[in-house]
Formats: sequence, C-alpha cells, structure tokens
Amino acid sequence: MSTTPWPYDWDLLARYRLIETVALWEGRLTTNHLCHAFGIGRQQASKHINTYIEHVGPGNLEYDTRQKGYRPTRDFRPQVTAGVADEYLHLLNRDRDLALRFESLGLQSANTEVLAAPVRNLTPAILRPLLQAAREGLRVECEYVSLSNPEPETRVIAPHTLVFTGIRWHVRSYCEKNRDYRDFVLSRFRGEADLLGESPNPAAADLKWNTHVSLVIVPDTRLTPAQASVVEQDYGMENGALRVQTRGPLVQYLLQLLRIDTKILDGNPSAQQIVVQNREEVRPWVFD
Repeated sequence: MSTTPWPYDWDLLARYRLIETVALWEGRLTTNHLCHAFGIGRQQASKHINTYIEHVGPGNLEYDTRQKGYRPTRDFRPQVTAGVADEYLHLLNRDRDLALRFESLGLQSANTEVLAAPVRNLTPAILRPLLQAAREGLRVECEYVSLSNPEPETRVIAPHTLVFTGIRWHVRSYCEKNRDYRDFVLSRFRGEADLLGESPNPAAADLKWNTHVSLVIVPDTRLTPAQASVVEQDYGMENGALRVQTRGPLVQYLLQLLRIDTKILDGNPSAQQIVVQNREEVRPWVFD
C-alpha cells in the first residue's frame, strides 16, 4: 500500500477502495456494488471501474464474461487498500465501516485514539469460497484446526452467516461431522476450501441461530445508589435497566464484549459495574 499522498479526493478514494476490496475478497466485482454502496447510476459506476483499471490499478482487474463481472488477475496488487481481510469483513459490519472510511481524513488533530483488534491471518483463497457458499447455500470441504485438535482436519460444512464478535470473525455453519450448527473461527481454516453441491441445511434450519434472547443488564447490586446512577447514565439505561436482544449463539460473545463475567450466572459475581438480571433465561446460552 502506497504511503504517498492520495491524488484522489475522499469520495473517489472510498469508491476505489470498495472496487479493490470487493474484487479481491469476493473474486467478482460488478457495477451493482458501487450503485448500491454510493447511490450512483450504472454508467457512473462503470466509469469509476474503468478509471480504476486505467489509472489506479493497471493490470489488477479483468472482465469475466461467464461471471458477468470483473475478477482480480493473478498479478493483483493492492493500491489503495492494505489487502487484508479485515477491510472486507468490516464492510459487512456497517457500524465499523464508517470508521474505516474516515481513517483517510487524517483526524489525528482531533486528539482521539481508537483501539483495534489485531488483524487475523486470512487469505482470499479461504474467504472467497466461504462467502460464495453462504450466498448460494452450498457445502464446502475444508481443513480446520482448533486448540483441542491443532492438526488440520478435513471438514464438510455449510456456511450461512459471518459474525464479528468485537474481537474476531467466525462463520456460523452446519458441520456434517458433528451434525449440528457450529461456529468456525475464520483464521483457523487452512489451505483452500472446495465448493461442493447444494446443502440441505440452510440458515432457516438453524434453530438456535433463529432464537432471539433478550439480556436485561443492570448495575451491579453491590454498588451504592449513587454509583448505580452513574452506571445507568453510562449505558443509557431506562428504569434502571438496559435490554439488549441478540441471537442465542451470540449471547456468550455479547457477555464477553460487555466484560460481564459469566460466573455471575452461578451466583458468584466478581467486581464489575454491570450484571445480568435475567440469569435463568440466559444460562442455557452460556458456554460450558
């Protein structure tokens, strides 16, 4: 990624970045990507793509008549992005996408600092087939490692949703080995995944995923009324409580993100500012 000053204004830079990011990680770019992202017409989107090919990243993209879109060439080299997976993954997370676009504005003078989780190791060869399988309802044969089984193991999965937990990315998938829906950390896939046929296990059949759980967050009961009032203001609580809804399999990740010790569910809370009030409702969704 070049360190020289950008010769493009912010709006053009954002469009060129989208072109580069989508092409690299999805393996197919169309004018629709720009039309939907920036609210522009097809003719203008086509002009931006052609300008990118001619002036920004010569030799990076080629038109594929079969896919009816542009694909990255073997010699693809990022010019306006870093070429890391987080750039694409955060496009899927609308809240963080805005922050990524503002990074080019040089706002250091605003005296702010934002912590970001370290970038996890991930390649287009791994992410592309997982994304395609999720979009088209396909099965994928892949190699996966875990802390309990560090040697690569062949798995056949049916991905349906990518999830950002605030720390890392995983893909919710049906696992044919376990005959159940599981979470697979993206950085733990190895080699290249192979697309197989259509899966009979879509997202609609993931009953846990389609179960919504409401967490009732309240100030830690050990706080004084004055302290509890401060916490209520911090979290924008109404009537002393904050209700947060999420999917069942994401409850544990949300608790971790809020830094709520899951021991609170066993009646032994450690020192913390907030706790879960509806413990019994949440208990079935906490990891063992």
